[in-house]
Amino acid sequence: QVQVVESGGGLVQPGGSLRLSCAASGSIFSINSMAWYRQAPGKQRELVATITSGGSTNYADSVKGRFTISRASAKNTVYLQMNSLKPEDTAVYYCNANVIVATSGVLKVYWGQGTQVTVSS
Repeated sequence: QVQVVESGGGLVQPGGSLRLSCAASGSIFSINSMAWYRQAPGKQRELVATITSGGSTNYADSVKGRFTISRASAKNTVYLQMNSLKPEDTAVYYCNANVIVATSGVLKVYWGQGTQVTVSS
């Protein structure tokens, strides 16, 4: 059993900053990659940023230069540092983890429950 939990969301003014955290736990043999997605009301879920076990990162064009995904020393945890936030960044942010499950040895994808980010004056 694997659990993914996000935290750090909240209300912030335009131009402000926020850092989201994502922790994966449970029967994990290894984590191949983790990612952040977001979904605004009435819109499709979109990929925001990804990071591999080797530290390679990719970003959506809309957040390049403003957001940074990183991995903690404890490699079951990743962060999304969000700077220069805009109202259009308002969404529920979800963490995704691609893991090798320890009990089965198979690759599976797990999702967190999401954390709300609201950018407003």
